[in-house]
Amino acid sequence: MKRVVAIVIDSGGVGAIDDADIYGDAPGANTIGNVARGLGSLHLPHLERLGLGLLTPISGVGAVSDPCARVARLRERSHGKDTITGHWEMMGITTSVPFPTYPNGFPADVVEAFAQIAGKLPLGNIPASGTEIIEKLGAAHMASGRPILYTSADSVFQIAAHEEVVPLERLYEWSEKAREMLEPPHNVNRVIARPFVGKPGAFRRTPNRRDYAVAPPPNLIDRLGAGDIEVHAVGKISDIYCGRSISSTRRAADNGDAMEKTFELLNQVDNGFIFTNLNDFDSKFGHRRDVRGYGTALEEFDARLPELEALLRPGDELILTADHGCDPTAPGSDHTREYVPFIHLSSSPGTMLGEIEGLDIVGHTVERALLS
Repeated sequence: MKRVVAIVIDSGGVGAIDDADIYGDAPGANTIGNVARGLGSLHLPHLERLGLGLLTPISGVGAVSDPCARVARLRERSHGKDTITGHWEMMGITTSVPFPTYPNGFPADVVEAFAQIAGKLPLGNIPASGTEIIEKLGAAHMASGRPILYTSADSVFQIAAHEEVVPLERLYEWSEKAREMLEPPHNVNRVIARPFVGKPGAFRRTPNRRDYAVAPPPNLIDRLGAGDIEVHAVGKISDIYCGRSISSTRRAADNGDAMEKTFELLNQVDNGFIFTNLNDFDSKFGHRRDVRGYGTALEEFDARLPELEALLRPGDELILTADHGCDPTAPGSDHTREYVPFIHLSSSPGTMLGEIEGLDIVGHTVERALLS
């Protein structure tokens, strides 16, 4: 009767990888380190105790000599710096060919195919911030009923619609059909339904987002399912793996809600894998280049770690990691190609493991704990 909890601090990078320039990133990218520098310091006593400060200089967070956890910096071996690529590598999938991106918008044949699905030609078709594009095109969308289509530096096909203009089920149907329509060479790694509400000048996105990922190759989650090990997904985890071999899914409105649902699972399940994504770090603060918001979210997460640790039973294991960087001090709004933390709390003594090639140490650790 054993549980492993893995929590992904979405975008919580700890320093640029040496090939960051190939991905258009400055060598100084460092999401957590630069957030601390931008704010003067961060108060993260529990992450400090676990050993986070050993991974990169973080103002206010010491490099302790006796960490409570096994810690390392992980170097992504896949080609990319996006959510799908990072999460897939954790579970043993190396992406050698990057997913397609569209810095100039989608080609005419893709737009026309989506117009056939939605019944109307979409607005937009440009790379954009989600909050900015609904502010810019939301009124026109409400007047015309035309969906807002946009992308980003990531491999995403995003469809925004007002919940009072396009009912959620219709938006989800459009997104599902768009997922089926986007075949190679346009097999973007995610179609994202982006509902919003409000009035012009005061639009806001809702928690009813849905992600439709390209189906992953066989991976650890499938092996866990085949071995009768339950996998409980919190946040967007289920969407990332297309729900395959997932025993239960708990969607989350924000980081706090994701943590609450993780706690609920720890109170309800006696064995298996609890896999949680904390998306606010990326979507609300990293992409929006909100240094203070990112720092506050880190401190709020740190403050909840004692509550999390108190729910762990003897033999349980906890992994804290990230899927990529999204440095809010960097120019633009894109992800950043960075090392990510590996913080593993178990019955083993804490130590600094150094730099490790591959995010799949996350999956290997889960597999050893639950399938060995």
